This record gives sequence, C-alpha cells and structure tokens, in this order.
Amino acid sequence: MALEEIKARISMLLAELNNQPEDVAELHERLREKLNELRSLGQPLPRDLAELEQRIANDTPQPSE
Repeated sequence: MALEEIKARISMLLAELNNQPEDVAELHERLREKLNELRSLGQPLPRDLAELEQRIANDTPQPSE
C-alpha cells in the first residue's frame, strides 16, 4: 500500500474514532495496524501519532495471566 494511501486511511480512522465511539476497540486495532504499515515502509511516525499510539496502549486492558 502506498504511503499516501496509508496516511489517508489513518485520517479516516481518526475521524471514525470521533464519530463512532462505540466501536473504539476495533478502531484502535485498525489504527495500530495502519501505524505498523507505516513502520514497515521505513517511515517514522509523526509525534502526534506516536503519542496517540501510546495513549491507546495505555487505555487497552492487558490480558490477565
């Protein structure tokens, strides 16, 4: 997937997070996937997206052992 297409999809996912908060877990997962796609292309994450990713990680319940 081209870099611009990934960036556009990330923007769409962020808009969905604002418009459909009931689907937040699924949208978080899809956003993480797109951020990983950027990384796989060797692209650094912009600071705001890296911070968002960290907030998502902090908000996501961890499986119990």
